[in-house]
Formats: sequence, structure tokens, C-alpha cells
Amino acid sequence: MTHKEFLVLSTIATTSAPLTQRAVAAQTGMSVGSVNEVVSSLSDLGLVADRRVTDEGLDALEPFRVKRAVLIAAGFGSRMVPITLNTPKPLVRVGGRRIIDTILDAVYAAGITEVYVVRGYLGEQFDQLLYKYPTIRFIDNPLYNEANNISSMVAAKDLLQNAYVFESDLLLRNPSLITRYQDRSNYLGIPMERSDDWCFQVKNGAIRHMGIGGEGGVWQMVGISYWTPEDGARLAEDIPATFEMPGGRERFWDEAPLTYFADRYRVYIRECSLSDVTEIDSFRELKAIDPAYGC
Repeated sequence: MTHKEFLVLSTIATTSAPLTQRAVAAQTGMSVGSVNEVVSSLSDLGLVADRRVTDEGLDALEPFRVKRAVLIAAGFGSRMVPITLNTPKPLVRVGGRRIIDTILDAVYAAGITEVYVVRGYLGEQFDQLLYKYPTIRFIDNPLYNEANNISSMVAAKDLLQNAYVFESDLLLRNPSLITRYQDRSNYLGIPMERSDDWCFQVKNGAIRHMGIGGEGGVWQMVGISYWTPEDGARLAEDIPATFEMPGGRERFWDEAPLTYFADRYRVYIRECSLSDVTEIDSFRELKAIDPAYGC
């Protein structure tokens, strides 16, 4: 199945009402002409009929169903002091809702029920999540206070095949970004003319370089990624190898597939916007988003 066929088929399959081809084009970012061609091909294959996915089409999508989600939630959140002195950052409430809930709700809505949360700082407080999400499983990271987030991924290294990986301090405003099916490893990214944050340089839709800051058409990194079964198996080897390098404990886990072992991966960009995801980096930003903290 080509990537375009996958996009069209998965889009039709995950929408309750039949979509027009113009609507499919809008959701996939393809031209109406390309959608028409793909729909015709899928119809000839018996995967689509009357603007709906057939049973054969659902069978064809099954190998691309996302199996699990891993949420990294072990850090202290020092820039969010004083609110994080007693509460882990992912459990901070914005508008009365915990930050991590914006991710978990989207994950479960996509039909993904195998969910892991890697915890560390004030780890016992994450038990409260079980009241709303009883199938969550916790992974304890004993090194959270002496290593970067790569230590959390070392703890979860065997769970990365066919999996989403999330930074758990992201306020996910567009839950539709978390889809039931994925066909290739990717990161969410925001197209920017200039950014001082972590960025990707992209060529032909694939990430070629990751670094801090950039201009002239870069993609600002969003800490939400998906990994195929093949790439997830590679991560199980390459993340611990990066961790064991000199200075490896200070690395971000993403540097394993995108810097140190980049030749073993082809990771694509998946576009989103600033309005889709918000990273709250400081207590001042939290107060700006939720005035209740300014009282």
C-alpha cells in the first residue's frame, strides 16, 4: 500500500460520516485530483465502496493499527516552580483539567488502550490517574533525578514498537492528531520561518537534521512521535547505546534516532500548528494561559 493510499483509506475509515473527496483532500493535504485517483484505485481493489471502507479495507489497515502509547512523565519541571514543588508538571491543571489528560483522552479516543506512563518525580501522585484510566501501567524511572529524559526511554525501550511516544507536559488542544493508524515513523512539527526552540530541517518530507534554533523555513519540534515496529526495535538497541556513550546521560532520547544513529532511520514530519499543541515552559506562561494561577 502506498502512503497516499494509506492516507486516504485511513482517513475514510476513521470518520463516522461518509466524506466527499474534497473533504478527504482537506484532511490529508492532498489535491482533489490525487484523492480522486487514489479512491478509484482503492475501489478497484475492493477496499472502498460508496465512500466507505469495506471489510477488506479494514483488514488491509490492520497492520498499521497503533498498538500502544508511552508517555514520558518523570521530570521535575523546574521552570514551573512553585507549582511543581508539590505536583508533577503533567498533573498540573489548566482550566481545571490535568495537562496529561489532554493526551490520555486523545489516546483512548483513538482506540489505543495499552498505555504506559514513565514516572519519577513524586511518582506516587500518578496513581490518581487510575480512577479515570484504569488500564494505565506505570514504569518507574529511578534515574530521573540524575539523567535527562533518555533515562525514561531506557526504562521503556522494549515498548516502542508500533507506538506513540509523548512528552507528557504538552497541552494537546487538537486530539484528532492522535490517529488510530500510522504507516511510517514521524514527529509532529510546526512550520516556522524562525524558531529558537528545537527544530527539524526537512527534505522531501523526511527529517534530515535536528538542532536548536533555525530560520528560513524550519519545523519546530513537537514532542509527539510514532515509531513503526521496525524502527521501535532499532530504538531498543540505539537508545541504551546512546545512554552509555560519554555524556550520554545528559542527552535527549530523540538524539538517538535523529543524530547518533540517524543513518538507521527515515523519520517523516507530520504537520500541525501552534494552535494544536501548547508547551507551557514556565510558571509565567501558565499564569498567562490560566488566570486562576495569577490570583
